[in-house]
Formats: sequence, structure tokens, C-alpha cells
Amino acid sequence: MGLSFALVAAALAVALALRPWRRLRADAGLHPWLASLVLLPWLWAAQRVMPGGMQLQLSGACLMVLMLGWPLAVLSLLPIAITGALLGGIGWPQALDQLAWHGMAAATLALGIGLATRRWLPHHPFVFILGRGFFTTALAIMAAGTLAALVHPLPEGTDLVTLLVGHWLMAWGEAFSTGMLVAIFVAFKPQWLATWSDSRYLPKD
Repeated sequence: MGLSFALVAAALAVALALRPWRRLRADAGLHPWLASLVLLPWLWAAQRVMPGGMQLQLSGACLMVLMLGWPLAVLSLLPIAITGALLGGIGWPQALDQLAWHGMAAATLALGIGLATRRWLPHHPFVFILGRGFFTTALAIMAAGTLAALVHPLPEGTDLVTLLVGHWLMAWGEAFSTGMLVAIFVAFKPQWLATWSDSRYLPKD
């Protein structure tokens, strides 16, 4: 629990130092932020405990990074996790672990992998959708779930391989939903994506 608290505190401190609330002054940033605060707590409240005590959850953290940018996404994950815990009757130690690994760690990994794709892959809308929306989400959620499994004691009756398979399957599910929503936003609401740029990703005439 101490490691989870330290991870959350460090991420929040860095995010606060970057003053991300400036993005909310524009309508383009306000609407996706409000939608995240309203909808995602229900996703966090819907944690499921599988046989053997394995906990699985979709987080939406990678999508929030694409929509809001990493600093605002990280700050917003705190009230989302708190509200989700209240709605779902989730204990605070468990909620803190979920916030740390499926929230802060996943968002930070998504930022790092996403910056690598922007640096090394061609600038094209399909590369953005598949690279940052789908594959980056899958890799970030897989990595965050793997780290969480390695640093926490295994639930009684569950082996490490089974736990990792569960996290990886959830990662592909989240990658599919994130990639689909990113494709919709690129087509109809590109201003809802803080990481999207017409000048960078649209082909030049």
C-alpha cells in the first residue's frame, strides 16, 4: 500500500506543477473533461472479482491521456477513483491500489509509449488511431497490470500466469474500446483529443 500511495502522490505532484487546468478555459477541453468525470466513475465502480480473488477492471486512463493530456488526466483520475469506490462499495486500500496501477501507472506508460510512436512512426491518421489509440493502450494496460501483479501478493488460490492472462485480456478489451472511440473522435470531434494535431497527422497537399 505504501508503494501505491507514493506512486499516486508523485504523479499528482508532477501534474499539479504543470497546471493543466489551463486547458479547461477552452470549450474543446471542458466538454471531454466533464464527460470523463460523469461516466468513468461508473466504470471504476464495476470492478469484478473473478474466481481465486482476481480483480479485473477497465480504467479509461489511456483514453483520458489522449483526450485531456497526461497532467489533467492524472488529476482527474483522483475524483474518478474516489467516486467509483463510493459507488461500488470498494474498500479504500483496494481503491488506492487500483488508482495507482490502473490509473496513474497506466496513464504514465501510455504517455511514454505514445510519445515514442509520435517520434518514430509516420504521421498519419491511421497510425495515430492504431498506434496511440489501440496498441499503446494495450501495451500500457498490460505493463501496468504486470507491474501490479509483481509487486502485490498473489490472491490465495491464484497463480501468477493466470493473473497475468486476466490482465492481458482486459488490456485488449480496453485497447479495442479506446481505439474505436479515438477513431470516432478523429473523424467527428478532433478538438476533443489534446494529443491530435491537424498539422501533424493530416496529409499535406
